[in-house]
Amino acid sequence: MSYQLLTATETSYIVGGESDGNYVNTRCNIIMPRNSTYYALTLRVKASGESNREAWFLTAEEGILRATVFGGPKSRLRAQVSPFHSGNLLAYHDPVRDSRKVNEFDVFSYRAGLRERYERAITADAVAETILSSQGGGGSWSEALNLAAAVLDALDSAAGEAFCSRIGIYFLWYWAGILGIRPDLSVCASCAREIKRDESLLYSLSKETLLCENCMQRQKADLSAPADSGAWLRLGPGARLWLNEIVSVPPTALVRVSLDTVSQEQANVFTKAVLAGALGKRLPTWDGI
Repeated sequence: MSYQLLTATETSYIVGGESDGNYVNTRCNIIMPRNSTYYALTLRVKASGESNREAWFLTAEEGILRATVFGGPKSRLRAQVSPFHSGNLLAYHDPVRDSRKVNEFDVFSYRAGLRERYERAITADAVAETILSSQGGGGSWSEALNLAAAVLDALDSAAGEAFCSRIGIYFLWYWAGILGIRPDLSVCASCAREIKRDESLLYSLSKETLLCENCMQRQKADLSAPADSGAWLRLGPGARLWLNEIVSVPPTALVRVSLDTVSQEQANVFTKAVLAGALGKRLPTWDGI
């Protein structure tokens, strides 16, 4: 499954001569954007000063964008710019200070359901922090934006802790693909042998590779060690086949893809290990998945 590019528009002004609000004094004539419109997803909002707020957005055009939201507690704009809202963002860019402020945010998806249940909210937080920690997916901003929106839409009406966790695993596994670090679950990384449907793979936390049972035995790995001890993680056939299957379905269809409890836990631990290896850390918000 793929997520397609969304578009945005930008208002630009020719720079030169005296400033009148749209122009900036300069010795050369260039095009300098001042007001830009984005299709944006709000990822994080924090207080800034006594009455203002700083907001972080994911956009298709510029990836992660940070902008100031001016206004007190009763400000309509402040209410619009809240975590997990999607809409059309109009942001003003000050080229001298290299700062932005939010002029308008026309919300078309509030996702109020995310705040109705704890398991939805903590999974959504994990999605947002993962995006921020990996710079919005590198250069794949449009795909990242559409993936995040689809996952949050699925969470908005998800029922039960187990299903919310399953959606979170889906996001982490798909995100690993966007970052270009998703391992191949169909072959052994050592002997290149194709793995049979009923076989397990073992993931080396130190080498960040997947091996078959035979290759693992040759390396004399200690399978009796706990999963979090830094040795090996087992990925059974149920977890392996489920991870292969979900990359071709939208998150709303996960309810139709069966997964037993043991396999879900294996997929959960494994996907977090893959991303932690790439990011160089394990995010605390992942505990909510």
